[in-house]
Amino acid sequence: MTAQQQLDVNLSISIPEDKVLVSKVELQTLKEQQLSGVYWSMKEFEERTGKKQEWLKENILYRPKFKKELEGFVYYPQSQGQTWSFQAKEMAAFLDKNFNQIFNGD
Repeated sequence: MTAQQQLDVNLSISIPEDKVLVSKVELQTLKEQQLSGVYWSMKEFEERTGKKQEWLKENILYRPKFKKELEGFVYYPQSQGQTWSFQAKEMAAFLDKNFNQIFNGD
């Protein structure tokens, strides 16, 4: 059996005044609150995904395997002149959950 050595060290690290330390749980809560009650337009949805409207419609919005779920937090325009609306928090979670199926063509 070998003996282990242990070294106790006190270390001071300066944190710049414009920075703060937060726990991962608190950071996640803050991120969720940031999207809570926020709605994206189609333009914002395009910016978030880096894809054009036509691609989003074909690969996500009108894709049968996703449409039923999306109807819970996406407003599909019913007539000419109406605009798309997406509940940001739910749409972001959907994109994260289905990333591989959406962007890898599954």
